[in-house]
Amino acid sequence: MSLNPIAVEELVRRALMEDVGPGDLTTSAVVPADARCTATIVAGADGIVCGHPVARAAFLALDPTLVYEPLAPEGSEIAAGAAVASISGMARPILSAERVALNLMQKMSGIATATRRLADAIKYYHARLVAGWQTTPGLRLIEQYAVRIGGGQNQPHGLGDAILIRAGHLVLAGGVREAVVAARKSAPPTTRVAVEVSTLEQVQEGLDAGADILALGSVEPETLKRAVELADGKAVVEACGSSDAAHLIEIAKTGVDIISVCHLAHSAKALPLSLSIGDHSAWKKKPED
Repeated sequence: MSLNPIAVEELVRRALMEDVGPGDLTTSAVVPADARCTATIVAGADGIVCGHPVARAAFLALDPTLVYEPLAPEGSEIAAGAAVASISGMARPILSAERVALNLMQKMSGIATATRRLADAIKYYHARLVAGWQTTPGLRLIEQYAVRIGGGQNQPHGLGDAILIRAGHLVLAGGVREAVVAARKSAPPTTRVAVEVSTLEQVQEGLDAGADILALGSVEPETLKRAVELADGKAVVEACGSSDAAHLIEIAKTGVDIISVCHLAHSAKALPLSLSIGDHSAWKKKPED
C-alpha cells in the first residue's frame, strides 16, 4: 500500500506552487522569521486516518528540517478531537504548507473512511469492493491509495493498463461480440478485456467472445444472479453499486465477484482536519535590539 515518494513529491510541489506561489504574504508579514512551534493536526470528525506520507511531504518540501510525527497510524480509526500528527520546527514553513497538507489529507481520509464503511458492509460476502474508474485528474495516485487504505481495491490506473469496452465503443464497433474479438486481436496476450453489458443477451455474447470481465450497470438483482450463473466462473462478473451500504449488501447476495462504486475515489466527503499551534508563548521570540 506504499506510495511512490517521487510521485508524491511532484504532486505536493505542484500544489504548493499553486497555493504558495512566490511567497506567503500573511505569514511573512506576521510571523517572526526565527519563530518556532509545534503544531498538531486534529480530527474534526470520526473517521479513518489516511495521508501521512503526503502531508509529511508537503511540510518537508518547504523546510526539510521540520519533524513530522504521526500520532495515529495510517489506516487507524480515530474519534473527533483526536490528534493525528504533530509538526515541529520553524513556524513559517509549517503555516505556509498547512493548507496543502490538510486539503490533501482531508480528501484522502474521507475516501478511506467511506471505503472502510462500505467494505465492512460486505466483508462476509464473496464480492470485492472496487472503486470505479472516475478519479480527479492529477490526484489519481493518492485517491486510489486512499481506497486501498480503506480496505477497497482499484480499477487499473489508466487507459494503457487494461481494456474496458464501454457503451460508446460498442456502438462504433458494431456490438459486444465484435468489440471483444477486435480487442482480443490487438491487445497484448496478458491484458484482460472488460466489457460493459446491460442485458443477459450481451452477457452471453461477451462470454462467447472470450471477455474476461462482464461489467453490468444498474440492473435488477435477479439479472445479476442470472449473469453469475451464465458466467459460471468463466468470466468475472462486476456490478455497479452505490454508496448506500444496504444496496451493496443486496448486490453482494447475488454472488457477483466485484462491486464497483463509481464515484468513491473522487466524491467521498472529506474528513475535516485542522492545525492547532497552541499558545504563542511556545514561539521563540526575536531578541530585542
